[in-house]
Order: sequence, then C-alpha cells, then structure tokens
Amino acid sequence: MTSVTPRRRWPLGLAALLAVLLVAAGAVVATRLAARPSPSASPGPVAGPTTPTASTGTPTPSPASPTPPPGADITGPLNLLLVGVDTRVSVPGWEPHADAVLVLHVPAGLDRAYLFSLPRDLVVDIPAYKAAGYPGGRTKLTHAMSYGSRVPGDRAHPSTAQGYELLRTTVSRYTGLRIDAGAVLTFTGFDKLVDALGGVDLYVDQRVASIHRRPDGRYRDRAGSTYTGPQMVYEKGDRHLTGWQALDYARQRYTAGGDYTRQRHQQQLIRALARKILDQGLARDPARVEQVTQALGDTLVYVGGGRRLVDFAYALGGLPADGFVLVGLPGDGVRSGGSYQGEQLLPVSRQFLAALRADTADTFLAAHPTLRVKT
Repeated sequence: MTSVTPRRRWPLGLAALLAVLLVAAGAVVATRLAARPSPSASPGPVAGPTTPTASTGTPTPSPASPTPPPGADITGPLNLLLVGVDTRVSVPGWEPHADAVLVLHVPAGLDRAYLFSLPRDLVVDIPAYKAAGYPGGRTKLTHAMSYGSRVPGDRAHPSTAQGYELLRTTVSRYTGLRIDAGAVLTFTGFDKLVDALGGVDLYVDQRVASIHRRPDGRYRDRAGSTYTGPQMVYEKGDRHLTGWQALDYARQRYTAGGDYTRQRHQQQLIRALARKILDQGLARDPARVEQVTQALGDTLVYVGGGRRLVDFAYALGGLPADGFVLVGLPGDGVRSGGSYQGEQLLPVSRQFLAALRADTADTFLAAHPTLRVKT
C-alpha cells in the first residue's frame, strides 16, 4: 500500500468547514438533501487533468471477485488543503480571496488528524504562475487565490480552480507539506448542510457579538464600514446553532484575540460537525457523497489529484470521533516603518510544522500543550 501521489459581498471565514466535512469526514448528509428533487444539479468542477467518474453506489463484493471499497489503497500520510473564499458573486470580475485557509494532516494509518489554520494575512512568498500571468512576489497569503484566479484576456471570469492551484503551491512551499487534495467552498451551501444535520451543538468559549446579523438572522444595515441596528449575540456556554448562526458565529473576528480567535472558533465548529457526521455513520456511503456533491453544485470546487472525493471520504470514514486534534498556531504582526504588513508565525508554530513533517507531532504537542485548541 502506498500513500496518494500528489499531483455577499462579505468575507466568509467558515466556507472551509464544509470542505473539511466533505473531504475529511465524508459529509454525506444527503439523507435530507437527496429527498429534494434536483434533476438539474451537477457536480462541482474538478481541477486537474482528468475528471473522475462518479460513483454509482457502494461496491458490492462477491465471493468470486471481491471488490475493494473506494480508496482502499489510501493509507496516508495525507495533507488536505481546505479553503473558504470571499467571493462576491454579484460583482462582475470579482476575484476570489482566500478568507480561510486550513490544512488537515492525517498520518499514516489514518487513525488521527491534525487540523490547523494559516492566517489569511500571513506574509509569504507567492511563486510566479504563468497561467494567470502573475510574476510572483512577497505578500499576504489571501492574495495567492485572487492572483492565481486571473484569466489573461478575460478578467470578467476568474478561475477559482486556477486560484486554488497557486494557493496550493504557496501553502506547500511554506509548510513543507505535499498537498494531496483539497476543496474550495463558497458560502452558499453551508447553511443547507448544517440545517440538514439538524444544527450543531457547540460550546461557545467567549461572548461574541455579530457585526453582520440581527437576532432574527437578517443582515444589519450598513453604510460604508459602519453597521447599525440590533446585534445577534452568542453568549458563553453550551449552544445549539442553526445554519446561519453557525456561519455567522465563526465569521466574527472583531473579538478579543482577533483573527486568531476566529480561527479557533472555526476549528471547534469543524470538529463538532465532524463528530456528528461520524457518529451517524454517514462517511462510508459513496452514493450519498455523490448526492451531496451534486446538491452543492458550483459552490464547491474539489481538487483530488486524480482521486474521487468518495475515495477520501471512505478512507477517512473510520477516523475516531476523538481523533481530530485542533492546533492553534500563534503568530504576531509584521511591521515596516510603523506600517502593518501582515502576520508571521512564531517560532513554536514553525517548529510544529517541522514536527508534522517528521511524524513527531504527538510528542511535540505533549511538550507544547498550549497549542492544542480546547473544545
């Protein structure tokens, strides 16, 4: 067995959540989604040289010629890149920005997974990318998606799949991790997914006031950068969140701790939903994975390096619910002449990335317990 060969208008911090669930835990919540007829729905586009053939269901082994399950030869280690984009679909030519960038590292054996976020404002070297006419440069990570999405001669129709490719290369070079697969998600399908699951139960670890939403879910009035009107407030404690509430809660970065707090809340929500999906045993039904992918349509761009989404979903469907380890990577601001340039990871964060590469993450986290995100 071998590991896989690599091959609106508002920011959406939580779009990568659904990507995690689809790719990492097989978020096959089509029990309700599939009950809604959608004959015109089509699978999300797949970036890469080939388009995977859709699964027709769970293989049925026979005594004479047993058929291995999807992804039976995926043994790890795996690195999955999960991206949420700020995409203003109503604005012609708007370039997608990577508003949330998460990496899921699964060691060989597929018995645990480490989920960490990279700051969207992380200052990185973005390589030249001929397909987009981008010469390369040192700037914020979020721009790798937008610069890579540019289609020379056609600025009105940016390519999200193309943007993902430049972001993938940038993240791989920065972390030193080979990226095996990934997904890019817009906000549209998220509410539907959470509501189809019946909502999510989450411990809110600090009081969070929404700048975007009213208590009834409507958007607050906005004039320029100023919001007015009643605010939705998420009080500390055990809470049950609906789709729009979960999305809104994990978007908020104007809180104590800023964007690093938002990263923590995104990860906590990801694990809460992943646990719910795994508890329901939905991760190993290829037909449902295909159904939910079709229901999401072009809100999802899946990039599998020649592998189908159902392969990863099935392979990782046996991951224990307590096998998700959330890791918070501390950083601080980069300044030049008193001007804010972006973020940088602290040495301990870069040491954690080295530990992942060396397969010593458990030992490293035992020595640095404050990196573990509590739930």
